[in-house]
Amino acid sequence: MASLSLLAPFQVRSFRFQWPADLLTSWGFEMENVILGWFVLVETGSVVLLTAFASIQYLGTLFAPVIGMVGDRIGHRTVLCAMRASYAVSAATLMSFAFTGRLSAVPVFVIAALSGMIRSSDLAMRNALVAETMPADRFTAAVGAARTTSDSARVVGSLAGAGLFAAVGMGRAYLVITCFYLVGFLLTLGVGAARARHATVDTVPASMWRDLREGLSYVWDTPCSLAAMWLAFLVNMTAFPLTSGLLPYVARDIYHINQTGLGYLVASFAIGALAGSIAISVASRLIRPARMMLVFAMVWYAMLLVFVRMPTVAGGSAMLMLAGFAQSLSMVPMSVMLLHSAGPRFRGRVMGVRMFAIYGLPLGLLPAGALIDRIAFAPTVTLYCCIGLAATLAIALRWRADLWPLLAPANQR
Repeated sequence: MASLSLLAPFQVRSFRFQWPADLLTSWGFEMENVILGWFVLVETGSVVLLTAFASIQYLGTLFAPVIGMVGDRIGHRTVLCAMRASYAVSAATLMSFAFTGRLSAVPVFVIAALSGMIRSSDLAMRNALVAETMPADRFTAAVGAARTTSDSARVVGSLAGAGLFAAVGMGRAYLVITCFYLVGFLLTLGVGAARARHATVDTVPASMWRDLREGLSYVWDTPCSLAAMWLAFLVNMTAFPLTSGLLPYVARDIYHINQTGLGYLVASFAIGALAGSIAISVASRLIRPARMMLVFAMVWYAMLLVFVRMPTVAGGSAMLMLAGFAQSLSMVPMSVMLLHSAGPRFRGRVMGVRMFAIYGLPLGLLPAGALIDRIAFAPTVTLYCCIGLAATLAIALRWRADLWPLLAPANQR
């Protein structure tokens, strides 16, 4: 029965194209994250510039609601195809710099910033497209299965990126990344069907801004959605920086390992996250989304508090794995809850607004770099986790009536 639940989404033709397309794109993302994060740290020798580099990749989150709204109007597949074509162009540009020996921190920062203008919306578009093409009885299982693409990519992509970079150099590694993006783009062309446009060119701008306002108003007036947005912002500010942008620093300066060791740390968190996504997909009929979102957010912070006190790579990797598991059991139910409550009309816009929460990541990363220089790594992580636990509890208490009762709409399967 569990295996049938896990495989049920693949009975839908569109999902059989979307899943490998998302997987290859995610592989490309994770390979780039590991390769460029290590490159910036070694090239500049500065943890502050490392956190700045990780932060600029999320500047484009400001446009996520607009991208989601455009997806609602012209079709999420169309928007996703355009985005993925641009990833291939960006990767090919970096590849050319690497092969010609002109790669430095400056073009890496510039291209990462340009790519980040749209990349942060990729996950939102994936989820909206799943909601658009998947029958209701397979939706939760499909969201869990779709999440395995990004989680498994952090395992394969991080190890492959670190290994390729060390073995064959930046140029050849980026040749592989470019190919992943191209094949992902071609597979995305086979997903779903493009929606017909119902508005004329002259009326689109006014309608688009009206749709954006409606999406923002919907989130503000829906308690469970507003609570989820605050929690998403919180974990992006206080939890994700510790397992994404700061891991190159942990590898080099805390555990004194090379880029291959960094790949293992990233993969540890990802293995746990992948296990959590699979668990959600298998047990999709049993979950209570809002409750799981809150409880496992607090478990996530607890695992990070233990991680920072692990003196060995093996112990740190184990804690990262448990943190990744808790992260999936919190974030996947959040997406399910948001998409269920939004309905077909608001899905793209709500997931676009959800991506606003990613702005918490640069807001957390930049002070973290300065704090690490001033008070060291362990006290910085402890401070972030304590703030996160306290704020998560505050969110749970503030919206208790909407998030905790078993019969609340936010807990419906």
